[in-house]
Amino acid sequence: MKSAQIYHSPWASGWRDDVWARLDKPWDLIVIGGGITGAGILAVAARCGLRVFLLEKADFASGTSSRSSKMVHGGLRYLKRMQIRLTRESVRERQRLLSEAPGLVEPLGFIYPVYEGDRPSPWLVEVGLGIYTRLASDAGEYRRLDAVDIGMMAPGLKTRNLERGFHYWDAQTDDSRLVLRVLNDGLLAGKGRAAALNYAPVIGLETARGRVQGVHIRDALTDKPATVSTNLVINATGVWADRLRSETDPKKRLRPLRGSHLYFSSLRFPVYQAIAFSHPDDGRPVFAYPWEGITLVGTTDVDHTLSLDKEPSISIDEADYLLRAVQSHFPELELTKEDVLTTQTGIRPVVDTGKDDPSAESRDHVLWPEQGLLTVTGGKLTTFRSIAVDVLREAHDLKKKIPEPDEDTPALDIFDPDKSFLGLDPHISRRLWGRYGAAAPALVDSAPDHLHSIPGTPYLWAELLWAARNEAVCHLDDLLLRRLRLGILLSDGGQGLLPRMKALIQKRLDWDDTRWKKEVERYRNLWQTAHGLPQGWRQDEDGTE
Repeated sequence: MKSAQIYHSPWASGWRDDVWARLDKPWDLIVIGGGITGAGILAVAARCGLRVFLLEKADFASGTSSRSSKMVHGGLRYLKRMQIRLTRESVRERQRLLSEAPGLVEPLGFIYPVYEGDRPSPWLVEVGLGIYTRLASDAGEYRRLDAVDIGMMAPGLKTRNLERGFHYWDAQTDDSRLVLRVLNDGLLAGKGRAAALNYAPVIGLETARGRVQGVHIRDALTDKPATVSTNLVINATGVWADRLRSETDPKKRLRPLRGSHLYFSSLRFPVYQAIAFSHPDDGRPVFAYPWEGITLVGTTDVDHTLSLDKEPSISIDEADYLLRAVQSHFPELELTKEDVLTTQTGIRPVVDTGKDDPSAESRDHVLWPEQGLLTVTGGKLTTFRSIAVDVLREAHDLKKKIPEPDEDTPALDIFDPDKSFLGLDPHISRRLWGRYGAAAPALVDSAPDHLHSIPGTPYLWAELLWAARNEAVCHLDDLLLRRLRLGILLSDGGQGLLPRMKALIQKRLDWDDTRWKKEVERYRNLWQTAHGLPQGWRQDEDGTE
């Protein structure tokens, strides 16, 4: 267990200039992609003593890794498709994250009701849960529930025609904070050997004798170009992996699938643990569960045929689909479109095997070594660490100078979540240790007058101040959508708080009034697309609101 020490932020003032000054030094690995997969690779590689450099074309976690269902789970539904290896791996990594990152990854109880006519039947569900809960010895047992149990544990959930109910355990997280925590821990573990740069798109691969030898990059903030050399380039760009692969192999292998979510006020849609149920239209699994003080409902699973360069957003059909699911299973709540606070959509990188049903495609990860470019894609948020180990083992096979990682190489440092900060509630202290790790004591000390909550959220004003100065914030949306999740939790995306925020953070960000105005406009436009309601969704048939 690590104790609090003097903390030196890898993203303190002047950090970008420092990284650019180091680009001409030799790198063992270049990782392209700043989502959870790339972050995990950097963290594990840094602990293996490698000089590793991560590049992200936008912000860290700005793609799929901030738009997931926030679940750290084994994937009970994967058992139905006999993906036992993936489920076992996921369950074990879930348990590992629960022990390594308390306060960031927390247990979440699930209620699974089975009604007359549902498929699978109660008997098969119980068989599956028996296998699922035994895949990890310390995961806890499932138990049966009757209508009275469900009425007390899940108020509002329909009990008519209920055949049987079950309760079991999984976990949840703040996905973008997990990425930031993994990156931060990896950079600290690297002790100057590791670097990560956001807003630095790779604009081409450097090749020699038909092999990839490095990358050409551009600073999206200054337009400054550079070429960086390395022993091996790892393509961890998720759903965009085919785009980079096209320089070595034109064949497309990925099937982008869109997953969308609705968010409700917990006052209007109160749930106290996750509830999994089958959609009345097609039997697909849908979840409703508490997250950061609101209620999340998801998810869809449809082919995404739009440009990957455009901000993904929920469609009217998807919004209607999810709303029908909750209206069907929570009829007493009488939820309507007016009750939806915000939305969120992410694009999953799934390997295309040609199946008719998108949900039937495997969620396992794959590795493709091609002419000096090692691509990793697919996989789940939960298994990011084991994916990183697999990637570095493959890297060792390709380049013997790269050491082979140990099976249990960690991606996170461990801190005592029960060590409370003076004057703070133990629950808040636990959250801060989980979300910020080694930085937590410095965060608390840096803003003693701002250790109170931002209205309508579980976040402290001190967190906003810390992130603005110490967490590689380049745009306002980095701060409000990923460092903190105000864009999801508040019905206006936090826009009503902008005047107060300006007074607190404008100088910390070193933005003049003109820059602040541009950032606010950029944020408003992006938020409306990514987290607002589908255009026209709340309109009546006569076109009025």
